[in-house]
Amino acid sequence: SGLIGRSWAMVFAAGGFKVKLYDIAQQQLTSALENIRKQMKELEESGFLKGALSAEQQLALISICTDLKAAVEGATFIQECTPENLELKKKIFSQLDLIVGDNVILSSSTSCLLPSKLFTGLKHVKQCIVSHPVNPPYFVPLVEIVPHPETDPSTTERTYALLKKIGQSPVKLNREIEGFVLNRLQYAVISEAWRLVGEGVISPTDLDLVMSDGLGMRYAFIGPLETMHLNAEGISNYCERYREGMRLVLNTFGPVPEFSGEIEQKINQAMSEKIPVVPKVLDARRKWRDECLTGLAKLKKQMKSD
Repeated sequence: SGLIGRSWAMVFAAGGFKVKLYDIAQQQLTSALENIRKQMKELEESGFLKGALSAEQQLALISICTDLKAAVEGATFIQECTPENLELKKKIFSQLDLIVGDNVILSSSTSCLLPSKLFTGLKHVKQCIVSHPVNPPYFVPLVEIVPHPETDPSTTERTYALLKKIGQSPVKLNREIEGFVLNRLQYAVISEAWRLVGEGVISPTDLDLVMSDGLGMRYAFIGPLETMHLNAEGISNYCERYREGMRLVLNTFGPVPEFSGEIEQKINQAMSEKIPVVPKVLDARRKWRDECLTGLAKLKKQMKSD
């Protein structure tokens, strides 16, 4: 019932599903429910609440539970949201493996642990899958669906259909790979950003501006491959025009950074001057980010319907 769990609960409730939020500590659950209530009320007041139901109707669909067996009773889909710790996640799934039937889907929110490391050896392995959301899932709809080598294709299809039904944007990976797809793309950008700042080419704040007021503007609506397609007379023409230049630039990329030392301090100083590392300030900035994402989501929905 941490940040991701709460957000998932809100997403499923917005889709009209009954949700049981499980945690080992009652106090954690009580504060999670209070937080969800506060968020939903604020979203309703600002006109950004997802789904066709009112905040009260959605809240009525969410209950809390400290007993795992009671939490999963009657469930058709279980979304695990424990911290990114392999042993902890394996422990949870081995417990679930003993108490679930043959129809429930066991899904993990992990952002980087491979399904083969999480689910191998479970008797319900065919029902296991990774559904990796983008933080925060309530405001960013993408979910990466990553199967275990033994996952039944019907598990993938059912997960995909459910996530589409609740308004998320699921994508199917055909096989597992370190970092899945989103983080592989994200880490490639972070890595080059780190090198450019470290080599003194650009300041940290200007680097972020290159993305927010440059690449990010079009990437909010179209991906890198469609961008290539539109920036020439199709992909083949783009490659014909730019392949040599791309290869020339890519060959100048340096080694993978250590993400520590002087460059870390330099970037930390710049970011901390812009947004001081104080809980109140960070929370206010996150709230602003989520409002921006909500506004963007509304615009994207409107653009698609137009």
